Amino acid sequence: MIIGYARVSTSNNQNDSLDKQIQILMENGVDYKNIYKEKVTGTSTAQRTELNNMIQYARSGDLILCTKIDRLARSIMDLNKIVKELNNNNISIKFIKDNLTFEAGNNNSMNTLMFNILGSFAQFERDLIVERTTEGRERAKQQGKHMGRKGSSTIKEINKAIELYNKREENKLSVSDILKMTGVKRSTFYYELKKVR
Repeated sequence: MIIGYARVSTSNNQNDSLDKQIQILMENGVDYKNIYKEKVTGTSTAQRTELNNMIQYARSGDLILCTKIDRLARSIMDLNKIVKELNNNNISIKFIKDNLTFEAGNNNSMNTLMFNILGSFAQFERDLIVERTTEGRERAKQQGKHMGRKGSSTIKEINKAIELYNKREENKLSVSDILKMTGVKRSTFYYELKKVR
């Protein structure tokens, strides 16, 4: 049986979209129902349920197709571990764009060298992305820019909600009314209210 594996990271790259990978796999003889696909970052294989499902599903004599080495994994250690495990179970794997096939029990030294070189580039590229992201965060912090999610409510909105709450009996407003009027989340409101009491 021919099985396919397709992956995009959560920060989806348009040039290597999931649909494009699926199309390439189908053009190379994989039935759509036999394609395992997921959107997850390639730094670790631990959270990649579809990859693990595929490895469990594949049987002796099967061929797994993947568009590129870096779609399978970005770590050279993970790549070697996965390919070795598949080959030890008499399962072959082919990387279409890299033009590399690792047949169970029939690998040559040139294939192994190319695999390790391309795998190292995939890991290097991933490491560069992480490094640049970290540097960008540090620069932003030094410039006083806020990192992460924007707060759900401004101080002004929260203060207005607390003010309305303190006058709720004369205004005849419920907490729900106050939150609708100010746009403050219930959890934020009670958290801030507890701080001022």
